[in-house]
Amino acid sequence: MKTLTKTFTVQPEHTAQVLGSGDMPVLATPMLVAYMENTAMLLAAESLTEGQTTVGTQISSDHRHPTPVRAEVTVTATLAEQDGRRYVFHIEASDEAGIVAACTHERFAVARTRFLEKVGIHE
Repeated sequence: MKTLTKTFTVQPEHTAQVLGSGDMPVLATPMLVAYMENTAMLLAAESLTEGQTTVGTQISSDHRHPTPVRAEVTVTATLAEQDGRRYVFHIEASDEAGIVAACTHERFAVARTRFLEKVGIHE
């Protein structure tokens, strides 16, 4: 199975207070999800052809414990399934205290230019 591991450092702008998803100065769940999606996107990119990208279509995640600012979060994405344009990943995030979150994430490969044109964006 293909895997990719990436480490992120929690910055003050990544907190629930700043993002508005809560009022605590800890890693916000939406930012944690972004860390996990980013790692999966980079892993999928390894198998794409020129002009392709992937878009996230589904994510199911738990967020098990808080992570403070300046802590490192290590995210490992594993490609669990690939069927044509569809990619399914199992992803785990951890910090020094243990597993922060785990998720299943689905992405689809798309033609970048055509996708953007559908929404009125021309690069």
